[in-house]
Amino acid sequence: MAEDKYQVLAQQIYAHIGGPQNVSKIIHCMTRLRITLKDESQADTAGLKKVPGVLGVAEEDTYQVILGPGVVNKVAKEMVAQVGVELGQDFPDQLAKQSSNYTADKQAVTQKAAQVHAEHKAKLKQTWWRMALKHISSIFIPLIPAFVGAGLISGIAGILGNMQTAHLLGPEWSTIILTMKAIYGGLFIYLNIYVGINTATEFGATPGLGGIIGGLVYLPGVVAPSTLPNIFTGTALTAGSGGIIGILFSVWILAFVEKWFHKHIPDSVDIIFSPFLTLLVMGLFTIFLVMPAAGWISSSLVGSINWILNVGGAFSGFVLGLVFLPMVMLGLHQILTPIHLEMIKQLGNTPLLPILAMAGAGQVGAAIALWIKCRKNKQLINLIKGALPVGILGVGEPLIYGVSLPLGRPFVTACIGGGIGGAVISGIGHIGATSIGPSGVALIPLIANGKWFGYVLGLLAAYVGGFLITYFFGVPKSAMLAKNEAGELLETSDKTTTSAAAVKVKAATLTAPVSGKLEKLADVNDGVFSKKMVGDGFAVEPTEETIYSPITGTIVSVMDTKHAWTMKSENGLEILVHLGLDTVKLKGEPFSLDIQAGDQVIAGQQVGTMDLQKIAAANKAATVITVITNLDQVAALDLTQTKTIAGGAIAANIKLK
Repeated sequence: MAEDKYQVLAQQIYAHIGGPQNVSKIIHCMTRLRITLKDESQADTAGLKKVPGVLGVAEEDTYQVILGPGVVNKVAKEMVAQVGVELGQDFPDQLAKQSSNYTADKQAVTQKAAQVHAEHKAKLKQTWWRMALKHISSIFIPLIPAFVGAGLISGIAGILGNMQTAHLLGPEWSTIILTMKAIYGGLFIYLNIYVGINTATEFGATPGLGGIIGGLVYLPGVVAPSTLPNIFTGTALTAGSGGIIGILFSVWILAFVEKWFHKHIPDSVDIIFSPFLTLLVMGLFTIFLVMPAAGWISSSLVGSINWILNVGGAFSGFVLGLVFLPMVMLGLHQILTPIHLEMIKQLGNTPLLPILAMAGAGQVGAAIALWIKCRKNKQLINLIKGALPVGILGVGEPLIYGVSLPLGRPFVTACIGGGIGGAVISGIGHIGATSIGPSGVALIPLIANGKWFGYVLGLLAAYVGGFLITYFFGVPKSAMLAKNEAGELLETSDKTTTSAAAVKVKAATLTAPVSGKLEKLADVNDGVFSKKMVGDGFAVEPTEETIYSPITGTIVSVMDTKHAWTMKSENGLEILVHLGLDTVKLKGEPFSLDIQAGDQVIAGQQVGTMDLQKIAAANKAATVITVITNLDQVAALDLTQTKTIAGGAIAANIKLK
């Protein structure tokens, strides 16, 4: 493609969520693009899931587009760059549509989609705890790349140190090892400052003030060598006391205090006295109240978790591995982030993360069981093929939202598999991660103290557990029915047979290649098509610019002018898709196609875009024609409706000879 693939993917995402004018803010984590939408009813979730490169969509506290590691950060940067803001910054209130690629006509959103969005929005009523989790997510997600990078450096330094201890490396490596440990410390020694800045930004306070409050617990005069006494107890303050939990609370309060001063101090001296009084009040509050109280809470929390893992052993690990995925679906997992970080600061690693990572491994085992038992369900197999590799690498959302959760029982058995893996990890004991972010196989380099083999055993246990329980107890009968790639149920012979001839497709469907007004072919303002000289089919007057494949099959040819292509379905149907009337003269300028001869596509898959404004400016009709050219294979063709239809929705039912 002429455009960078990340730029194209960014535009396609915008096209399905109502354009940048429907976005308030964009951030991202290790695998997910997290978008705050102004109007969720404008989002075409079904269409977005079919965009190449999109692994799945989840609607929780934010609208989440799952792209996978390495892709999500590039697409996120491209999306905010197209608007002119930074990651995490609010989009302008009045943002005009920048391109016709961002067309978001509400009429194109089907009534069903609007109903689903309304129901989901009602379920996600913004309770105080959901808002708190959303804030925690926004504070820590921008730091995840730093956690991963620093964690890997620490892991490599640990491996080199072990090799040096075993005399596999000479003393000349000492400087390199110490340097790598210093780089690692660059994050975690000053982590409170970063958290203070992000917390202030999230709650609308001055970032610099949040950073100062975050760094107070490390400053000379507060801690050694000139340690301040606690004015309430007389005992010396402890360096770093309060940790992440204390900073979150202090800077949250700081936001209210600063806003109060801004409101009540005259404008002429506001720039002087507001920051002065805010720092004075919050400095005293943090040093003498928050540090001791939050320090006790942090130490108690870390100690309690360690006690639970040590005393509960394998049982504790089983419960944690079992319930983690439901926590993720409810958004409750965000509250674990500061706990992980506090454990890393106090213990050098977090023993929670390897246990919780087993939940995704259980999904992998369940998916393999479904693959083996549901071979006739081609739609399900294709979903598993696409989601399983990234699932092994720790990106579990495609397996959750695309495979196990829609089927119900496999989700439950996969959670049990995760519990088995968690039991193994906790039973072995003392397995921790030096950083947060990755899971699955990708977490292996971050396992502390050379305990990676125990972590791998846990992964294998979760794989096997999820597989066995799903294979014997978790496969619904409906999932084993024969279906084609479009999800259409195939008719089978009444007699049981293993012959391939036992499955024969008697019918097929064509989906709309664009969103718009569905019309009979006879109503098209072109004699060749209306008189069915080429074949029979239907037309759509487009209202959106995204183009979809009308059927599952193989691309046979694409015109150089990009205004038409031909394809052949699995059933032997030969299809012509024609974009606009007399548009060959436009030399391909309004069209961008992502397909070429030989490509395999599925019904409803996005294959390109068309610029409706350019077509209109050239005084051409944008009518999209879909025609079956080998009518000798067709007994009957009936349109499902003659009204507005969404791209990818079934437009015609076909009875085959």
